[in-house]
Amino acid sequence: MFSLTSSHQYYLYQHPTDMRKGFDSLSGIVRNELGRNPMDGGVYVFLNKLGNLIKLLHWESGGFTLYYKRLERGVFERPAVDGALMLSWSELMLIVEGIRLDSVRKKVRYQLNKAVF
Repeated sequence: MFSLTSSHQYYLYQHPTDMRKGFDSLSGIVRNELGRNPMDGGVYVFLNKLGNLIKLLHWESGGFTLYYKRLERGVFERPAVDGALMLSWSELMLIVEGIRLDSVRKKVRYQLNKAVF
């Protein structure tokens, strides 16, 4: 069941990833290279070297879910940042739909600050 929404946190892994990797290997990248817990509810986004394959790793109740998409033509945009980049749901959708992030102008919206108590 596809259950990703704007309420999730999305993390784009910036280095090209071997798309033969499965649940365990991608979880290892999240844990060892990003220093995060792959079971924290975040969605981890991986792209291959050519940029035509994307995988999303997400922990749901009871196990991992892996979403995989291959483009027949074109590439996914990879924002130029080192390490991991936190994405919003809308930014992820723009990447998946092939819309250039630098050409999008976003209007200011109210955002609730998440204070730690």
